[in-house]
Amino acid sequence: MQSTSHVLMIKPVQFGYNAETAVNNRFQSKTAGADTQAEALREFENLVALLHAQQVDVTVVEDSPEPHTPDSIFPNNWVSFHESGKAYLYPMFAVNRRQERKQQVLDAVAEKFMLEQTVDLSSYEANNRFLEGTGSMVLDRDQKIAYACLSPRTDLSVLDAFCNREGYRPVSFHALDAEQQPIYHTNVMMCVADTYVVICLDSIPDAKEKQQVSETITASGKRIITIDMQQLSHFAGNMLQLCDAQGQPLLVMSTQAFDSLNENQRIQLERYNRIVHTDLGMIEKNGGGSARCMIAEIFLSPNVR
Repeated sequence: MQSTSHVLMIKPVQFGYNAETAVNNRFQSKTAGADTQAEALREFENLVALLHAQQVDVTVVEDSPEPHTPDSIFPNNWVSFHESGKAYLYPMFAVNRRQERKQQVLDAVAEKFMLEQTVDLSSYEANNRFLEGTGSMVLDRDQKIAYACLSPRTDLSVLDAFCNREGYRPVSFHALDAEQQPIYHTNVMMCVADTYVVICLDSIPDAKEKQQVSETITASGKRIITIDMQQLSHFAGNMLQLCDAQGQPLLVMSTQAFDSLNENQRIQLERYNRIVHTDLGMIEKNGGGSARCMIAEIFLSPNVR
């Protein structure tokens, strides 16, 4: 099952610009003179309300003030939940992001869903090897393929460790932004849905790697919908397909991402699912992540009561 109607989101209490992540997240730019937390909270609540209106079940956990975790609004980097009944905890590049792995979050999920095992990969941090969840990996859950652009935050050995445990085939490559710098997370340049893949192929400079990625997508039976480098910079790759309570698919993105799409791209996407979007400008500027980063999908079975 590629898409789910159950998601986890973390309500921020001290959201802000994180200097530790900005060293290799070129999407971040500190906003001066604004009430960052209040605006980010408003954007967060608007996204939760949008998902509720689309009949998506949202488990909201409020972050704790201590320890200070300015990026806690992006839970998909440190945890993922799978149909196998497992949760994976991931090794994080920024030291202050490692504190986001909070038991209270796992407990809240376990109250509603059958969480059978937690697999902790965070020990790789001791050797400076990182894999930041479904930011580093974009998963084709139906075909068991893990796409990953290698970067300081995405290490091949940790990718292999996840894939070996969960039965995925890794497809790794290198991707660069418009300034020829490594793209920090795969989920800003591609999105895998049930029958299509949105991807910025222009960001993959090596011709063989680009061909390998394209052929893998085509062989998986999914259509390629391309975005360009400018659209990538507006978070058009940071989309996520979910489904509602009736199993009907919807594509979630920010308003900035939606506005960057041309008419033909919108028409193509709407053939497969409805599109929903909301303004996430403050979160995007200061956090360097967008709609997909804010949502951790839950593929666990619901508890029977």
